[in-house]
Amino acid sequence: MVRYERCTLSIVPCALSKNPHDSRLTTDHYYVSLHPMFKEYLLHKVFGIIHQRAVEKALRCYVVGGYVRDILLGRPSWDVDVVVEGDGIELAEYVASQLKPHPKVSVFKNFGTAHFSYDNTEWEFVGARSESYRRGSRNPEVLPATIEEDMLRRDFTINAMAISLGADFGELMDPFDGQGDLKKCLIRTPRDPQITFSDDPLRMLRAVRFASRFGFEIADDAFKSIKENGNRIGIVAPERIAEELNKMLMHKKPSAGFFLLDQCGLLPLILPELSALKGVENMHGVMHKENFTHTLMVIDNVAEVSESLWLRWAALLHDIGKAPTKKFDKVRGWTFHGHDAVGQRMVLKLFKRLHLPQNEKMHYVAKIVGLHLRPISLVEEGVTDSALRRLIFEAGDDLDDLLIHAEADITSANKQKVKLYLSNFTDLRTKLAETEEKDRIRNFQPPVSGEEIMEVFGIAPSREVGVIKNAIKDAILDGVIHNDREEAWQLMLEQGEKLGLKPR
Repeated sequence: MVRYERCTLSIVPCALSKNPHDSRLTTDHYYVSLHPMFKEYLLHKVFGIIHQRAVEKALRCYVVGGYVRDILLGRPSWDVDVVVEGDGIELAEYVASQLKPHPKVSVFKNFGTAHFSYDNTEWEFVGARSESYRRGSRNPEVLPATIEEDMLRRDFTINAMAISLGADFGELMDPFDGQGDLKKCLIRTPRDPQITFSDDPLRMLRAVRFASRFGFEIADDAFKSIKENGNRIGIVAPERIAEELNKMLMHKKPSAGFFLLDQCGLLPLILPELSALKGVENMHGVMHKENFTHTLMVIDNVAEVSESLWLRWAALLHDIGKAPTKKFDKVRGWTFHGHDAVGQRMVLKLFKRLHLPQNEKMHYVAKIVGLHLRPISLVEEGVTDSALRRLIFEAGDDLDDLLIHAEADITSANKQKVKLYLSNFTDLRTKLAETEEKDRIRNFQPPVSGEEIMEVFGIAPSREVGVIKNAIKDAILDGVIHNDREEAWQLMLEQGEKLGLKPR
């Protein structure tokens, strides 16, 4: 078993009793009388409407999964999954019709599910079903089923508990002792894990996510099965993998999940760029830093001060360019020259492969990765006004996030060294603020546009236009001229003359 942080849970004990109302239950299925303290979780009017409908139509209807688990863990939850033996879509539409204002119901007929948002809570309805995946297929075969069969298909025992919303309202169904596994801090599958993970390989990644989220262990047989079935993750749609990684990154301590991904063999299959950072090479007695461990320390540091998912992605990927750029020099030792620029390009490919957003979020992550060394170099080498202006200009609105990342990137075991670096960063922030206030550099547009250059010299779009614009930009950033239209205009004329251009 694997555990990263010992969990501490307080679960109210409930007395086990066979349900006398359902003859279809085998002797292996038990119901648990819900402790009175849990009643508050079922007071919402939506539950009341579902209960009335279930009684009227003699429906077996349950709230299942994460909502039940979180009740037992004493955690707040705003996602409710309702399972009914019958038509889940019909039940959702009926419940919505009884609410004011009527929420809009989103229907997914192929999966027999319906969803609506109401009172800051997400409500999902589905008919009880069994599902399985053919080898090589990403799409499950779905068939109607009983509640018991539906519980059997669930990923883990802690998610395979259900509270009745029907005639026996408030009774807890726990056929696989999910409560016991919560007390044991254990991730265990209801069925043979070989079947569970083979049917839906994404569950392997979910096992890691739940274990790292709650500080649980993965049961020995489940952990072994993940290692044996790891290659099957390849049939899972990239966007489903990305969703799990996003959730893992948003944990309080994201590193736990990625360490566990590495231990169970999933990391090189999902994020080979990150896995490639593992290990330390020794050449002539000279070793380099263990970049994988360092990376996970950085992401934990970022997580302590920022809730930004995309800044956490940047922290996770900031050093991925080190593997392809690693070289040994007899004089300088191990080098990773250009890993920032290489990593920036790798981010674009990785986002495309995982079907992560191909928009400003991707470019934000790539920008942070590409610039992540700049603040550190300023702290180490000293700060010039020109360097400050260039950093402000290139980082733009992302300057503050870049500095957060740079501070998080300081992971030396030498506490005195870390303290000194952080002190220097405080000074750097002050100087950046002063420079920004004085020179108005952040996101500045050159005082003279390309259109004006073409009009003044009577030329079409050409290399010369770019040369003049860059000369003006560099002069402002280097402090040769102020960020001023009159000075920029004069420089434009001078640069045009050097290029053989004459004003019209």
